[in-house]
Amino acid sequence: MSDMIEVAIDSVRVSLMSPQRVVVLRQTDADRYLPIWVGPYEAEAITVALQEIEMSRPLTHDLLKNVFVAFNARVRRVEIVNLNNDVFYGNIVAEVDGREVNIDSRPSDAIALAVRTHVPILVHPSVMESAGIIPEQDMPNTPPPAETKPSSPAPEVSGNRLSIFEDFLDKLDLDKLDDKDKPSDEPPPPTPN
Repeated sequence: MSDMIEVAIDSVRVSLMSPQRVVVLRQTDADRYLPIWVGPYEAEAITVALQEIEMSRPLTHDLLKNVFVAFNARVRRVEIVNLNNDVFYGNIVAEVDGREVNIDSRPSDAIALAVRTHVPILVHPSVMESAGIIPEQDMPNTPPPAETKPSSPAPEVSGNRLSIFEDFLDKLDLDKLDDKDKPSDEPPPPTPN
């Protein structure tokens, strides 16, 4: 455990291209980040706990925490121990009757439990080496773009880039809209002062 790297949750982000979410972990003693893709439900479970939102009934991770308490077990820490074929592997370390027990877990579930039990999140150095991001080193060394003059002509836009909008507009069925919802070519009436 001594060589493990402690991290904290930096943010939970939404991917605009898929239903996946990203939990961004930040190394506590360095400017290095570890992004982990998680499902929307796991991201929600982490976010609810981070924001300390009270639910009327226990969510799955609240239930898991309650099971640990009911069996007189204590969660000591959670670990992200391996990365294999782009899949992260987690571990929940609990103390039961004076002995340490390791429980295999998805990192997203382990993180959701860690937020609820207020225990450290640790990452194995090999995982951080292979998937960690240091912002300055990972940014391309290109100068910032020069300001363009307003008089310069607009770049030509290819038809392929606009085809998605054309497809969307073609699928709209304006005939099914009520008259009040139909677009009008007339300007709106003037508003009184």
